[in-house]
Amino acid sequence: MSMKILMLLGDYVEDYEVMVPFQALQMVGFTVDTVCPDKKAGDIIRTAIHDFEGDQTYSEKRGHNFALNTDFNSINLSDYVALVIPGGRAPEYIRLNKRVIEIVKTFANDNKPIAAICHGIQVLTAADVIKGKTISAYPALEPDVLMVGGTYINLEFDQAHVDGNFITAPAWPAHPQWLAKFLEVLGVKISL
Repeated sequence: MSMKILMLLGDYVEDYEVMVPFQALQMVGFTVDTVCPDKKAGDIIRTAIHDFEGDQTYSEKRGHNFALNTDFNSINLSDYVALVIPGGRAPEYIRLNKRVIEIVKTFANDNKPIAAICHGIQVLTAADVIKGKTISAYPALEPDVLMVGGTYINLEFDQAHVDGNFITAPAWPAHPQWLAKFLEVLGVKISL
């Protein structure tokens, strides 16, 4: 069985939502290939740090530089057991890329696990793969989920939800639950 996971990224992806799963999934033995449309291995993307500071919405600050490790144009989808789509601002524009949509549809049609968090759900709605599914997301995306025939579930920011092969959560505070549920769907058992 392949131990490779594909992660779809773009400039101003949410910093924690790429860094934490990228490192945690490697820690348990997966190879995580990071790709971005129009970029190749070694290229840098910039991240954004979103925080909840009591305003009507999250605040945004410049994050880190993140080096991609795989060429977008050279991926073979059959090499991967799962897909991760972090949030931030990247999903709003990578969803315009036809190959990104094809990738998401392929994973959904093959019933492979898809872990999306926060605004990453924008890529799922653009790919039209969540009809009839119960999905969590950043609360501002409830209308998007409903418009494509999904059911939006309003969770606390530290909670995650599974519906079949979709593992979703509203924001990075859900990482412990979101990643644990993702590993469970992947069949990974960690014993202490």
